Amino acid sequence: MKSGQTIMSYKVRVENPVIPGFNPDPNIIRVGDDYYVLVSTFEWMPGIRVYHSNDLVNWEHITDILTEQVQLKGNPENCSIWAPQISYCEDKFYVVYTNVRSTRVPFKDCHNYVITAPSIFGPWSEPIYLNSSGFDPSIFHDTNGKKWLLNVLWDYRMKTRNKSCGIVLQELCPETMQLIGEVYKIFDGTSLAKTEAPLIYKKEDYYYLLTAEGGTEKNHSVTVCRAKSIEGPYEVDPDGEVLTARDKTDSFLQCTGHGSLVEGVDNKWYMMYLCTRPIEKKYEILGREAAIQEVTWTEDGWLRMANLTTNSERYTNVITSKETKQMLTTDFTDDFSGQLKSEWNGRRRLPNKSWCNITKEKKLHIKSGESLQSAFDQSLLAIRQKDFIFKVTTKFEFCPKTFNQMTGLTIYLDEKNYLYAYLTKDEELGNVLRIMRSDNGNFELEKIKIPYSQDEVELKLECNYLDGQFFFFSKQEWKKLGEKQNLRNLSGGFTGAYIGISVQDLDAFSGNLAEFSYFSYEKME
Repeated sequence: MKSGQTIMSYKVRVENPVIPGFNPDPNIIRVGDDYYVLVSTFEWMPGIRVYHSNDLVNWEHITDILTEQVQLKGNPENCSIWAPQISYCEDKFYVVYTNVRSTRVPFKDCHNYVITAPSIFGPWSEPIYLNSSGFDPSIFHDTNGKKWLLNVLWDYRMKTRNKSCGIVLQELCPETMQLIGEVYKIFDGTSLAKTEAPLIYKKEDYYYLLTAEGGTEKNHSVTVCRAKSIEGPYEVDPDGEVLTARDKTDSFLQCTGHGSLVEGVDNKWYMMYLCTRPIEKKYEILGREAAIQEVTWTEDGWLRMANLTTNSERYTNVITSKETKQMLTTDFTDDFSGQLKSEWNGRRRLPNKSWCNITKEKKLHIKSGESLQSAFDQSLLAIRQKDFIFKVTTKFEFCPKTFNQMTGLTIYLDEKNYLYAYLTKDEELGNVLRIMRSDNGNFELEKIKIPYSQDEVELKLECNYLDGQFFFFSKQEWKKLGEKQNLRNLSGGFTGAYIGISVQDLDAFSGNLAEFSYFSYEKME
């Protein structure tokens, strides 16, 4: 790690989370004056989102790493791309990640891969398979030239539901990127159990192993142990976990854990970690988000939060080399006047011209796909929900011929939990606006049918914490579409809600298309 000493420094007050919305498992690295954070993306494509900052205060999405290199179709919800880790050595970026194919108890079918690139923008190599013994891989580049892979070891024989039995380490050949030599089990975990997210940092005479323990929910914690040799034995911090909210039910940030470290300016160290902001202390609509906080090293060489507690901070201080202030902007608009904006994600398939294409007339054409519960070929284009109070509007043209053809606006957690306002065809009324919802797989088609004869359909969704209201535009005014919706079914905690546009043809798959004029997301508080 490089020191960032400067002549002038400034203290900037920052509000957490610094990267709001569904951005779990943040992993941070510094290369020169650039900071990069990678986050898990699960079933959303492109995979492995990258955020960039020059000051640790303001973060911008600059690229995504996985495009055509992965196949996610058929993967169950809450699986796929987990916990990417980035490292940099000898002018090359290394990223390791897990593709989780199943989490059905007692097994966890997961495969770990490594890819490399000369730049954060690529080109990225084809994935090289590493192992499948557990998830959350990371690479440590030792000062002696050796490279090591760490990952969770999963033991299906354990009687507990979470079957992580500790952390294993194995040497990685730098030429072939293949694992070689003995597998060392270096950490069994503490009594918090559910040991995950291993990262090694070397500082002075010690190798420091950071892990996440207690599970990624209310007992989530960051623990630290250290050793003089990378193979161990590792000594656990005698003061226990470094960061946790498990005993702080009133803390603004909950589920804090899965930390990674970076050195900033003036020799200040920081931890980037995940957190949640539950509504009514229960409903985590936004999923797991990314926060930052200063850490320090004690005289006897242990890591501590700079506030000398295990508390997270809603407002924290970051030292920068230039005067700046935090600019948290979450608004998003796409009028489809150029390339499709990079904020968009597809569900298990990459947004590309095979199913979504911007025309010369500045319209977005989306070819129809499968239903919102399909794990294969949905035509769903969506962005992260980043705020508790917001509105979304969109306008489209669509000519359904049967009840099996649909287009509309959705707020979506996964294949079992969503709300969908859409235009379809009714045998008696013609074109109608309807609402469907799925609550933990329990499907409900609301009785309301609103005849709609206009060529263009304009829909709006206004959300206020746990309530949502759909609207449609008719005769120069917005009118309510159905009753107020309960959004509690969109609280996954593990993942977060998305808002998007979708097209289905259950008669002929890609036999129809819709033409969208714009999409707008606006924070309202």
